[in-house]
Amino acid sequence: MNPLETYLSRLCDDLLGFEPDGAIEPLARVSGAREDHMALAVCTADGEVTAAGSEHAFPIQSISKAVAYAAAIDRHGKDHVVSEVDEEPTGEEFNAISIDKRTSRPKNPLVNIGAIRVHAMLGTDRAERTALLRRTLDAAAGRELELHEETLREELAGADRNRALAYMLRAAGSMGDDAEEVVAGYLEGCAVLATVRDLAVVAGTFAHAGVNPVTGERVFTALAARQAMSVMMTCGMYDNAGDWVSDVGLPAKSGVGGGIIAALPTRFGVAAYSPQLDAHGNSVRGVRAFERMTEDFGWHVMEGPHVPDLAERAAELIGDVR
Repeated sequence: MNPLETYLSRLCDDLLGFEPDGAIEPLARVSGAREDHMALAVCTADGEVTAAGSEHAFPIQSISKAVAYAAAIDRHGKDHVVSEVDEEPTGEEFNAISIDKRTSRPKNPLVNIGAIRVHAMLGTDRAERTALLRRTLDAAAGRELELHEETLREELAGADRNRALAYMLRAAGSMGDDAEEVVAGYLEGCAVLATVRDLAVVAGTFAHAGVNPVTGERVFTALAARQAMSVMMTCGMYDNAGDWVSDVGLPAKSGVGGGIIAALPTRFGVAAYSPQLDAHGNSVRGVRAFERMTEDFGWHVMEGPHVPDLAERAAELIGDVR
């Protein structure tokens, strides 16, 4: 076990001893999530992936929004996408009616109403849209990801609010596509299963200017990756984004399946998984893990350009310096 793996394993063990004041989202239970699930992974720019903890695959949920946003930018261009969906933080819950009263644009692509509008940009019908999203998710993860049919069925059965948001976009003249089809395709992207290792590679793809560091495949243009990370920095953790930027300081995206991805541009991607959620819909242990790692490794983007070698710093932290 290398020093970084040892560090991640010990951190997982420490956090499993922490009793979070949070609950497992019902949809996460559908996929077999348990309170003792905890995992961390890092993917460096040279494609080395180091992981520790649970290997459980879980629905990525809203992490798919960041991938869809980058894919839409590459399909239509940044200017067009921003003309349809703004890039401003809302300070509101993920399923709020975040739409500008003057322009009728959703306020950002990482809340549900914005993500629904972004999903509509991925094609002309449900099949084309979902095919592009699934293909892009697979490329970003470096392997074919499985759809969890039971999660999708549960989400479709309880999708009234998302359908209402889609119809609101149509009523405002902001979307002309079929609301039911767009929501169904959007939810399919949320129901894709991934492990924490997969998500570290996705995060590494963003950090590596859109190139998957494991496969070498270009998944996004550098512009799309940069724009996605910019919005992730300010909007990726819902109405807890301010605290996240202050305490962790990395572009990130969470999902109610318990996953969090974060990227340090040009260096590496990081992912955490633990299913208990706080009031914002973010993994309680996952947030705490990132707070610890930022403190231990100096990852906060406001710290400056020097970030220590991961293996060397991990060896120092675990007392394995030779």
